[in-house]
Amino acid sequence: MGRFDRYMLSQLLVLFGFFSLILVLIYWINRAVSLFDRLIADGQSAWVFLELTSLSLPGIIRIVLPLSAFVAAVYVTNRMSSESELTVVQATGYSPFRLARPVVYFGLIVAVLMSILTHVLVPLSTERLILRQSEISQNMTARLFTPGEFLTPNPDVTFYIGEVSPNGEMSDVFISEASSATQRTTYTASRAYLVRTDNGPQLVMVDGLTQSLNLETNRLLTTDFDDFAYDVGGLIGEVTARSTTVNGLSTWALLNPTPEILASTRQSALSLKIRGHDRIAQAALGFVAGLLGFSALIVGGFSRFGLWRYIVFAVGLVILLKVLESTGTNIARGSEALWPFVYLAGIGGTVISLALLYISSRPYFFKRRPKALASGVTP
Repeated sequence: MGRFDRYMLSQLLVLFGFFSLILVLIYWINRAVSLFDRLIADGQSAWVFLELTSLSLPGIIRIVLPLSAFVAAVYVTNRMSSESELTVVQATGYSPFRLARPVVYFGLIVAVLMSILTHVLVPLSTERLILRQSEISQNMTARLFTPGEFLTPNPDVTFYIGEVSPNGEMSDVFISEASSATQRTTYTASRAYLVRTDNGPQLVMVDGLTQSLNLETNRLLTTDFDDFAYDVGGLIGEVTARSTTVNGLSTWALLNPTPEILASTRQSALSLKIRGHDRIAQAALGFVAGLLGFSALIVGGFSRFGLWRYIVFAVGLVILLKVLESTGTNIARGSEALWPFVYLAGIGGTVISLALLYISSRPYFFKRRPKALASGVTP
């Protein structure tokens, strides 16, 4: 690696780290505020808050890195152009393709970081986050059963428990629930137990009575039961694993889903394979983002008035890249044979970057040559 390559690469990495830190803090604070209010209101400690926000960081960083790479490339290219550093280097014989070499090195570093995040850290942190949310949810459920108090976990439900024995048996249980706008249901039981199941915590009531009152007809229906399971997990908005366990699967499991995985996630094999390919495509976007920002500005050359028009052009190309990404994903969902369209944004961004570098190496590509030069006459 030449001296210029090391110099430009160091500038890119420094700015990349700075912008990544700023953007991660913005995203993290935005999520942490709502999470902090919810956890503290539920009586959780600050340590639980820090643990959950830390587990969400890999997902935030994965979103931020391509954007940081693009901003860093645009900033460094604009500064080096305005200070004539690129002009001096080009005067020594460096072509735009040669100038892009440190940007390629930079893109490869970002792509490696994105690969580690998408294939390793994000799935692991997602699985751990789901587990901790489930544990916290069950602890919150246990706190609902406070003896001798009427509790309202939500506006439609009221709980009352007379006593809780040391072995966890509850006595004199009363639950009033507004099943709908026209019906009110009341459950009473002499005894009850809190049972953990795969579907969440269940309150098993023994030797009880169910009373359903129709508010329109004023008719009361009663039913005696020996035992009855009441779902208390839904009262606290427990997070289900259906939509999150997919993000916790490894990339290999997504690309090669087994019947067990299909049954547990309740998704099609095509949907899981698209998610797996999307992880690889996200890592590729980390490489493309920096190269696209550099190419969009280098095509403008040197200007005393700055490169603001080309900066706007670069932002427009990023928007186009996101459009290609969503379009390619939508096309890939149509058939299993169309999965290569997931990589449409990465391939399109690379082609656009190479085209811009080719144009920048030929100043008269979009311009009419002077007549004297065009006719071969020396002025």
